[in-house]
Amino acid sequence: MEEAIIKTGGHQYRVKAGDVIKVQKLDGKVGDKVKFDDVLMIKTDDGITVGTPKVDGAAVEGSIVEQGREKKIVVFFYRNKTRNRKKNGHRQPFTKVKIERILSEVSENG
Repeated sequence: MEEAIIKTGGHQYRVKAGDVIKVQKLDGKVGDKVKFDDVLMIKTDDGITVGTPKVDGAAVEGSIVEQGREKKIVVFFYRNKTRNRKKNGHRQPFTKVKIERILSEVSENG
């Protein structure tokens, strides 16, 4: 079974076909196709191919399952012995993507 390491939104993810991953917000609606071209490594039955920095001709395809926002986190700023305090909330947007297939057009030369 093929596995790959992709990079999106400043994070790296280890994926295989059928996985559902939660990534930083991507543009698109539920059901839209997504293609990740930043493939750093591919593992196949033949062996492992490591990119320098990316694997040429490799891509990972998926579809958007959900668009949403995380639970709220409280950001509280406080300075001791003064009356400085500030309270904010933040909800990070995310996109859930179902990985459909890994395209590896890796040449035999390396």
